[in-house]
Amino acid sequence: MFSPERLPPRPIREVPGLHDRALDNLRFIRETMERASSFTAVPGWGGVGMGVTALIASGIAARQRSGDAWLGVWLVAALIAVGIGAWATDRKARRNGVALFSGPGRKFALSLLPPLLAGALLTGPLYRAGLLTVLPPMWLLCYGTAVVTGGAFSVPIVPVMGASIMMLGAVASFCPASWSNWFMAAGFGGLQILFGFLIARRHGG
Repeated sequence: MFSPERLPPRPIREVPGLHDRALDNLRFIRETMERASSFTAVPGWGGVGMGVTALIASGIAARQRSGDAWLGVWLVAALIAVGIGAWATDRKARRNGVALFSGPGRKFALSLLPPLLAGALLTGPLYRAGLLTVLPPMWLLCYGTAVVTGGAFSVPIVPVMGASIMMLGAVASFCPASWSNWFMAAGFGGLQILFGFLIARRHGG
């Protein structure tokens, strides 16, 4: 006598596309978590503007006849660059709805500022000691370190930029002092423009 209980169980068929949709959902969740843990308001075009400022400053500084005038040019350029960077970061953060001083933004700032502050504080004693030739490699190393440490909480290209500037500063420390202005132009100008452009293209202006 036929009994439905003796029929072999039917194989469970996977709903077409279910596996792919699950992978897409997992990928979306992972990318969302990565964005939530990264500070994405690092300015691209703002970085380009900072680099252009450095190139102009290097041309003006090269024409100065005294160390004090040379230092003054670069200090003014640094203040202008900080202003450009702060304005561009704030603008990009507002446009993308990113909080500047909470979560990843706070971590980025707290990691970025100590090396910059160290470089600023060392400038005075080195100037008073008459060691102006030490300033360019020191500035490049401190700024590069700041970008690397801050970039740990940002998009991957940011720490790469910092490491490149650090390497340039390391090379500058072993080269003749007469090359210092060229290294400043290359680091604060050329590399800043290059990576600023890449950030703008890949991660928005």
